[in-house]
Amino acid sequence: MLFAQVQKLATPSVAFSAIAPVLIMLGGAVVLLVVGSLLPRRPKVSWHAGMAMVTAAAAIAASVPLWFRARDDGPMLVAADAVRVDGLAVFLGIVIAGGVVLAALLAAGYLRRERLEGPEAYVLLLLSAAGGMVMASANDLLVLFLGLEILSIAVYVLAGIHVRRARSGEAALKYFVLGAFSSAFLLYGIALVYGATGTTNLSEIRSFLATNILANDLLLLAGMALLLVGLGFKVAAAPFHSWAPDVYEGSPSPVVAYMASGVKVAGFAGIIRVFVYGFESYRVEWQPLVYVVAVATLLVGAVVAVSQTNVKRMLAYSSISHAGFILLGIQAATDKGVQAALFYLATYSLTVIGSFGVVTVVGRRGDNAHQLDDYRGLARRAPLLAFAFLVFLLAQAGVPFTSGFLAKFYVLGAAVDARSYWLALVAMLSSVISAYVYLRIVLAMYSDAPDEAAPPIRVPLGAKVAITVSVLATIGLGLVPGPLTNASKTAVPPAAAPAEATPVTVAAGG
Repeated sequence: MLFAQVQKLATPSVAFSAIAPVLIMLGGAVVLLVVGSLLPRRPKVSWHAGMAMVTAAAAIAASVPLWFRARDDGPMLVAADAVRVDGLAVFLGIVIAGGVVLAALLAAGYLRRERLEGPEAYVLLLLSAAGGMVMASANDLLVLFLGLEILSIAVYVLAGIHVRRARSGEAALKYFVLGAFSSAFLLYGIALVYGATGTTNLSEIRSFLATNILANDLLLLAGMALLLVGLGFKVAAAPFHSWAPDVYEGSPSPVVAYMASGVKVAGFAGIIRVFVYGFESYRVEWQPLVYVVAVATLLVGAVVAVSQTNVKRMLAYSSISHAGFILLGIQAATDKGVQAALFYLATYSLTVIGSFGVVTVVGRRGDNAHQLDDYRGLARRAPLLAFAFLVFLLAQAGVPFTSGFLAKFYVLGAAVDARSYWLALVAMLSSVISAYVYLRIVLAMYSDAPDEAAPPIRVPLGAKVAITVSVLATIGLGLVPGPLTNASKTAVPPAAAPAEATPVTVAAGG
């Protein structure tokens, strides 16, 4: 009798095929953890990296049919409309998974060199990537927060995985403490937005703001500001960047390669989802905030890098400056701006992973040889490695015939089209300053004589493959950008266009 009175709970249906890439990442991490715990910690054949790469490659393969489906049939809303599988989610998911493949290649030789073999790093890498994919497809602020925490907690541990290196533990602690603060800001911002709109679903927020005029929008504006703080921390945008130089310097170099690519991509995916999509009707209110953050990010990243003598810190400030360039496309709040930001994210991920691949090799055992002096005469000691680093530095400087030139050209064009002339001018000025920083490294590699006491440089097979792929992609996309340009254009969500709805209702927000 009691059982007859129990009503059947209505649970949302989930199209598992639509979230297959995330499930593959999570499943691969679980399998790798279980199998790795049953086998010897230091096997004769290193299979951990291979399994991580196969898992990421399988996630990319599962994304291909989703790409064509989203392109032809439009976005798919699954899990009670909390997840939006569209071109943006698939495009950035592929970029994140590709970053996992290259980072795993770098990590294989690094962990063996540092005697840290084991499945832990690869499990955390896959879990973090799964969180990033969740962020890229989030259609609800709570799902976005969940993905952010999955992404972040794994990276906190990765930053301190070099247990015999004090700086690694220090970097992990600093990253964790500041990351917890940023998560609190994000969560409080979500609460304020919910209080103003009555929902956390981004589609419903967009519809509500497009059809209602808030009598008091202070609550919503405060929520948007706090959301920008929380997400700005993840992309190392000024003034929320203070963690980046110390964490980049102290963390294991392959981990930094993933942090500067996969984590940054996920952070910008959240910014695009929330601001360009969810708050599209309020773009006039949030564009000045992003404008100020972009200017600060560009100037801080370029100017402070000039005084650095540690190559990892130079690249950290360079990463901050590049975040400012990506913000140019987002600040434009147009289809062209989002397309430019996506192109920039894809090309910069390849370039920065290759750069930190070189840093991983030059760092030698102990991962401490990162001063500018350690790169003196690198062209004579390892000419191919120096040439690869030269390509990456030229691409980051925006030299023609590299992918970096087109990436900067596109975001600058989007800013000019949006009439953000002064912002574009600041970006060009910061690019000139950053070029001086890259030139210092180039001159050290090619002009100075090598240290006779320096040990020979050995490049592991995985690092060779990762660096080679990054070099070919950096040059290839600079010469033939068409496929990636078309893909980034297709990935732009329809919400990037101005809303057509007319406000008809007056509502009190707060």
